Amino acid sequence: MIESVVGDRRGRFLDAPTRVDSGRDADEALVAIYTAQYRSLVRMAVLLLRDTAAAEDVVQDAFVAMHGSWRRIRDTDKALAYLRQAVVNRARSRLRHLKVVERKAPAPMPDAASAEYGAMQAVERTAVMTALRELPNRQREVLVLRYYSDLSEAQIADALGISPGAVKSHASRGIAALRDTLESLS
Repeated sequence: MIESVVGDRRGRFLDAPTRVDSGRDADEALVAIYTAQYRSLVRMAVLLLRDTAAAEDVVQDAFVAMHGSWRRIRDTDKALAYLRQAVVNRARSRLRHLKVVERKAPAPMPDAASAEYGAMQAVERTAVMTALRELPNRQREVLVLRYYSDLSEAQIADALGISPGAVKSHASRGIAALRDTLESLS
């Protein structure tokens, strides 16, 4: 009734009975479709999206869009088919969006060591360096070249001017001395 008094933008009066009836028809038709088909549409969307909350959102959006475009639907008997297609299209759109989001997501940061772990490593490193300094020169040289510089026995023998057998002997004695010193600290 209010519509019959209100004019459109051009100042013409609206046809109240047609306007109200088409609105009631749309509301009644959508309520009927919603009541009868909502659960089956949500189940269909869940199968497409694998997420119940997203499926409910997609179905709700499809109903809202259908309500807004009810006047443009030529054959109201095909409204359910239109609604199903709208749900499928919105589910596809949601899946495309999720792929883009996943592709653009920043890589997770690697787990950082705790402060306690860092402190313990510093203590252990200091203990190893102290024990290494206590070794005789030749043993210390062999161990540094082998484990720090990652040289082979032949390369160490060349660098120090000793035989490969002497390199093995000095390395073995140096490791044993380091082990004894570090075990006594623990």
